[in-house]
Amino acid sequence: MQHLMQIIKRRWATCNGAFLFYTCLPLPPSLPVAFEAVASVAPLMGLWIGGLSAGADSLLQMLGLSPHLRSGLTVCLWLWLTGGLHLDGAMDTADGLAVPDRERRLEVMADSRTGAFGAMAAIAIVLLKVLALSAVTHHRWFALCSAAAWGRWGQQWAIGRYPYLKAQGKGAFHKQAIPSGWHTLPWAVGLALAAAVAVFIGLPSGYGWVTVAVGVVSSLSVSGWLARRLGGHTGDTYGAVVEWVETAVLVGFAACA
Repeated sequence: MQHLMQIIKRRWATCNGAFLFYTCLPLPPSLPVAFEAVASVAPLMGLWIGGLSAGADSLLQMLGLSPHLRSGLTVCLWLWLTGGLHLDGAMDTADGLAVPDRERRLEVMADSRTGAFGAMAAIAIVLLKVLALSAVTHHRWFALCSAAAWGRWGQQWAIGRYPYLKAQGKGAFHKQAIPSGWHTLPWAVGLALAAAVAVFIGLPSGYGWVTVAVGVVSSLSVSGWLARRLGGHTGDTYGAVVEWVETAVLVGFAACA
């Protein structure tokens, strides 16, 4: 019993650490916090972020806002909740990939200044998210939660499947929590089962297929493409995977809406 309580306390501390790491929201300082394994619960944080965004979207609907304005405000809240953590990584990654010299890409990505390609990537991501969400007229809560959760599963896959390129980088400690791709399978199965349950309780079956198919395919494709271009991953590319997988999932929902 004591051993079980220790496990629960460690997991609680990890969830608190993930909440602080992946969002800009505060927690009472008295709560236990551990950051070492935050990547292991990243999809859970995605569900939390998606749920908060969906709640705000429902509130805006009750206030009578149009779907387009609602979608724009919801995506802005979504971005604020994460503190721009992942979008910043997507921007840095775009700037790095724009450099022809492969040896200089990591150096450019580490530069805090935003280049033209980073700005274009940010515009494309935000624009696609707003337009895709605007096209989803029903069950938007499911689209938001699915996109945020699968985006972070894609991050897990990139962490476990590919080498980390910076020994002292900010994302290096994630490899300890997810040493291989096999460690990501429980969350993939869990998210697929959650989609099946959602379909069982009344969501269109197409939504269930889309969230799993697009979530898995985009996660593997984006993380694999970035790894081939760079030779592995960094904290910035982890953020890029999150953003582009979220975008792909929302576009998938829009396509079958």
